[in-house]
Amino acid sequence: MTENATSDRTSPPTVFVLFGATGDLARRMVLPAFFQLAQHGLLPPDWRLVGSGRGERSDEDFVDHVRGALEEFGPSPDDGPWDEFATRLRFAGGGFTVEDPGALLDAVSAARDDLGEEAQLVHYLSLPPKAFLDYTRALGEHGLAEGSRVVYEKPYGASPDGFRELDEVVHSVFDEQQVFRIDHFLGKEGTQDLHVLRFANGLFEHVWSREHVAQVQIDVPEDLDVADRADFYDGTGATLDMLVTHLFQVAAEVAMEPPVSFAADDILAARESVLAAFRPLAPEDVVLGQFEGYRDLDGVPDDSTTDTFVAARLFIDSGRWRGVPFLLRTGKRMAAKEQRVSLVLHRPKGPVNDVPANGNVISLSLAGAGAVDIDVMAKRPGPDLAMAPARVSLDLSKIPGGDPLPPYVSLIHDVLTGDRSLFTTSEGLAQTWRALQPVLDDRPEVHPYEPDSWGPAEATALAGEHGWLLGQTE
Repeated sequence: MTENATSDRTSPPTVFVLFGATGDLARRMVLPAFFQLAQHGLLPPDWRLVGSGRGERSDEDFVDHVRGALEEFGPSPDDGPWDEFATRLRFAGGGFTVEDPGALLDAVSAARDDLGEEAQLVHYLSLPPKAFLDYTRALGEHGLAEGSRVVYEKPYGASPDGFRELDEVVHSVFDEQQVFRIDHFLGKEGTQDLHVLRFANGLFEHVWSREHVAQVQIDVPEDLDVADRADFYDGTGATLDMLVTHLFQVAAEVAMEPPVSFAADDILAARESVLAAFRPLAPEDVVLGQFEGYRDLDGVPDDSTTDTFVAARLFIDSGRWRGVPFLLRTGKRMAAKEQRVSLVLHRPKGPVNDVPANGNVISLSLAGAGAVDIDVMAKRPGPDLAMAPARVSLDLSKIPGGDPLPPYVSLIHDVLTGDRSLFTTSEGLAQTWRALQPVLDDRPEVHPYEPDSWGPAEATALAGEHGWLLGQTE
């Protein structure tokens, strides 16, 4: 596919400034995503990508760096419009601080000379979160904030106080409409399909409430450890890395009221409304764990109490969901890797009184392009009226004409077009920290668990009679 085969022609020429352009996140995620946008023809008609870093290197050296990243992490530069893509890459060295902008101002000015002064400016902070404050202040100091967009990676603050400090600085430089806070779970095809599945199908629309749903499970076990980023992870843990970010946001996607429309502002308003209805977590409804051997990893103190596992029972005080437990679980070194949302339906009322607790389940996989599984009870073929569990599955990647985009590709495209519907807001994040505050004030005990297990046994009780659909009932 040629670069501009299906470009969004409404997007103006764009200068995309990538801070931390030679760092690990940019190399693994952002640069490959940008090249995939070129492959799909989803970049603006004219653009420049300006990499910013502390070191000095020529544009040609940066082009070689980007090619190396694509050769290592894909897609291969030979499978797309590499020659055209490479001509648009620039590098500005010398760092970027309040006191010294390095070469960035000259590089942006040169890009605007090429594209026109009206070219939109997008800043992507592919940086350690501790650098967000200084870089935000520097963007304001050097006149690069007005009229631009800015992208922040998670975590956007690692504590309620850290969140408030960062948010105050960001809003002193940018208007909220300029700010794009990435949570890549919201960019997943499967997460986005929640909207269509629920609102475009009466089969699901009419059961999406407490009258029909006994329990919701949002389960994201991971089988990998954290050896490659133990220093970062030990200061964060599963609760801050996953629960207050990804899992809370997915819970809000599941639980939100129908938006007025699918316009970005209406979706954001619906998500914020349900986040405000999150009941603060009771410490007794949270189980923390740490896998055996975690303290042996390089960079982890011998007495670390960092949680590598968290399970929580969340309640949402809205008319639709009052009394329905939302069970959220994630952890490292668990028995399998999954990303699944499941709605366990109430047992049906009527003459069939021996339906098992988990006989009727609507389940969505968030991995890849997504999938929908529906567990039902059916008659077992034969002379007797005997029941048996059955499953109906739909692999969304097999829908004709589909062209699924990885989360980072989808989200960067939305930044370029100004669509904020899949991004978190300041108010929404404030509500997630409010919901987590009791657990931070009275942190539960951290229980050990065996690697390749389903986590500490103490989490079993949270799921009640239904059990965890992954692990306990397999």
